[in-house]
Amino acid sequence: MRIHIATDHAGLELSHFLIRELTTLGHEVFDHGPSAYDPLDDYPSFCINAALAVVADQQAGAEALGIVLGGSGNGEQIAANKVKGIRAALAWNESTAKLAREHNDANVIALGARQHSQDEVLHLINLFIAEPFSGDERHARRIKKIGIFEQTGDIV
Repeated sequence: MRIHIATDHAGLELSHFLIRELTTLGHEVFDHGPSAYDPLDDYPSFCINAALAVVADQQAGAEALGIVLGGSGNGEQIAANKVKGIRAALAWNESTAKLAREHNDANVIALGARQHSQDEVLHLINLFIAEPFSGDERHARRIKKIGIFEQTGDIV
């Protein structure tokens, strides 16, 4: 699996940990920044670049997901969700990590580096990666409606 990861200064240490761990697990991990600690950095460009890479990989037929990290993960999720084709979900426990994939076919997980230990975050990410989209008609229908609005602005 290709994994695109981005963070802000609050998640930089966690990002480095995850890159090492996910690579060890056999994933191909791409770091979209930042490259150095800067307490005044602006996460939107990092997260948007990671999200763009997820969409590009998926459109090319590659299995790809994204991870965006911040102090809470909220702003990073919002930034990633501005990219067409991204469904970024904030996960804070096992249920939200799994349901993001199972019900929403999320392709980016957002996590708060100040909310969890490194091991907890890795566990939530592994659950997210492993959980398939259910394909249930009701979930597919809802995702399709979101996509229609995203592409056309029409509410159906």
